[in-house]
Amino acid sequence: MPQRIPNPSAPITPQPIRSGIDVAINGQHFRHTGDPDLPLLWYLRDVLRLTGCKYGCDDHSCGACSVIVNGKLGRACALTMHDVANAAITTVEGLAGPDGKLHPVQQAWIDEDAILCGYCQAGQIMAAVDLLGRKPQPTDADIDGITNLCRCGSYPRIRRAIKRAAKTVQGRSR
Repeated sequence: MPQRIPNPSAPITPQPIRSGIDVAINGQHFRHTGDPDLPLLWYLRDVLRLTGCKYGCDDHSCGACSVIVNGKLGRACALTMHDVANAAITTVEGLAGPDGKLHPVQQAWIDEDAILCGYCQAGQIMAAVDLLGRKPQPTDADIDGITNLCRCGSYPRIRRAIKRAAKTVQGRSR
């Protein structure tokens, strides 16, 4: 026999929209209704399951959690949700195009085999994207100015990948 759904004794009243902190992450709108002091890093990893951003240090220095916030490089471990209210945030997961084509920096990382253990590489890629946005033809000194750490020492490969990506972005891929 089919189950009958009981009629509620009182009318259903929708709840008002919860207030919170609005952010755009990789082009999608999200509203955080929890603790405004939650680090962006943990919102990305634990709430949205965007795990490219990594926890790598206790003093905001390693750069494994690098993201782009309103067009500028930021450390997700050092930014709270309150800090990024109404911001546009891009993570490594949001770099590829809607058709799945990799960002030139991501492709250069593959082409130059820049990844050793890989732990820091999402942050390295985001730092390179930021650098190329500011300096389309970076010098070695510009690349050396990236403060992200690579504990495996992949710096020569990272340098080659950034230079390759710069050429690709400029339409002169080799």
